[in-house]
Amino acid sequence: MKKILFIALLSSGIAWAQPKDRKLVWQEEFNGTTLNESDWNFELGDGCPNICGWGNNEKQVYTKDNHSLKNGYLVINVLKNDDGGYTSTRITTAGKQEFQYGRMEARAKIPTGKGIWPAFWMLGANINKVGWPKCGEIDILEYVGREPHKVFTSLHTQDSHGNTINTKKTQIDNIEEGFHLYAIEWTKDKIEFLVDNQSVYVFSPDNKDENIWPFNQPFYFLINVAVGGNFGGHDVDNSIFPQEFIIDYIRVYQ
Repeated sequence: MKKILFIALLSSGIAWAQPKDRKLVWQEEFNGTTLNESDWNFELGDGCPNICGWGNNEKQVYTKDNHSLKNGYLVINVLKNDDGGYTSTRITTAGKQEFQYGRMEARAKIPTGKGIWPAFWMLGANINKVGWPKCGEIDILEYVGREPHKVFTSLHTQDSHGNTINTKKTQIDNIEEGFHLYAIEWTKDKIEFLVDNQSVYVFSPDNKDENIWPFNQPFYFLINVAVGGNFGGHDVDNSIFPQEFIIDYIRVYQ
């Protein structure tokens, strides 16, 4: 019903309070039974040999089997295995759906518990040419279970490498309850982060050289849930598993 209503509103000229000159240019409603691999890539394994632990000493292994599409939702299942390891899913739109400027948003319900680390984020499409962090990174949503009731919104650049100075941690007491809307408003001058349409952080530097502002090029989406790691915390509560990261939709307006 929610998907039909959204289409009906669009056809009637109502675009969910978007500015009149802005159009919906891409949407992923997860209405099928499998991910559309013309839009999505799977990143698999533990990151080795190139970047073991995915650069953060994370504990999970990514597979193609830890997700499903059900009733218009993408569900990422985070599991603890009998051998003591963890499995999850990580997908990207690299080389398939990349965007520069606009409003990017996702409606999602986060997993919870100590050691869990879900994220909805973006990387610069030139990462294979210039590497990370020079390509830039936009973390629209990060949640770490060891710090409940908080949302992390961050930007990584060459200038802030090793010292994430472009970041905000926002207290939201009900963030673990139900679905919430996570978004950015991205222009040539600034990136503003929003949770449930409330502004939580704005990055708008005066100096926009390539080391401070790599955000003048296309970026692609990533969705994943990590377990543990330098940011997620190495103390994992095994009693929390299984966990689910549920994504209702992703939409891009320009």
